[in-house]
Amino acid sequence: MTDSVYIPPKIWTWDKESGGRFAAINRPIGGATHDKTLPTGKHPFQLYSLGTPNGVKVTIMFEELLAAGHAGAEYDAWLINIGEGDQFSSGFIDINPNNKIPALMDHSSNPPTRLFESGSMLVYLAEKFEAFLSKEPAKRAETINWLMWQMGSAPFLGGGFGHFYAYAPEKYEYPINRYAMEVKRQMDVLDRHLAEHEYFAGDEYSIADIAIYPWYGALARGILYEAAEFLQVQEYTNVLRWTQLLGDRPAVKRGTMVNRTFGEPASQLRERHDASDFDTKTQDRLEAAG
Repeated sequence: MTDSVYIPPKIWTWDKESGGRFAAINRPIGGATHDKTLPTGKHPFQLYSLGTPNGVKVTIMFEELLAAGHAGAEYDAWLINIGEGDQFSSGFIDINPNNKIPALMDHSSNPPTRLFESGSMLVYLAEKFEAFLSKEPAKRAETINWLMWQMGSAPFLGGGFGHFYAYAPEKYEYPINRYAMEVKRQMDVLDRHLAEHEYFAGDEYSIADIAIYPWYGALARGILYEAAEFLQVQEYTNVLRWTQLLGDRPAVKRGTMVNRTFGEPASQLRERHDASDFDTKTQDRLEAAG
């Protein structure tokens, strides 16, 4: 163990320079830093987000609903640049007082309904459109079990392992090892369950799969934190099988593109305001390849 010993002070004070890669946007208070009205498009749902795992959950859900024929799920997806502090605008805070993406407004209700927390959005949309959440009590409970598992577990993967492994200004053995152990335990939990079930709620694709895929599917694919080799994700063969199953779904492919600002340019659709935006992106790829 090579970590230096840190003795906490009697009273903690905020060091603006100690936050690593995201030091400029991390702060110990909530609230707005500036006044700005958010744009509103033509569709019933207005999503303000970024293509991080929590944002991708919601865009996959919308694309799956539309693919299933729910025309009322049409949405505008506006880009929130967290690096520039868009999430601290007064308009964003009015929807999500926790100043984290995503934030969602449903203008099909009167008055419009605000939604924050991605898990809440998935449940709301599933109930509104009666899709991807079984009405059968046991299956519904199993779906909610795994949705809550994801909401409770992902912070250890993201704010824990991801921060100390990929973003912290200094690499320390103890926190990286501690959170790597927990992430591998989580992957083992998923792998054991998927050894006996096609999807997380059994034989039906559900909001549990939609919630888990952007985090743990991305980890299995080697995208999240580029940590696949470090964590030896190839050990989790059932997670890999499930990841491929979901990754082959057209709606999942579209959902992972929306509000994406990183990776290959062909994988990015910074904002989505119409289904034809994907066709335009496809044409752009064809022209670039030709």
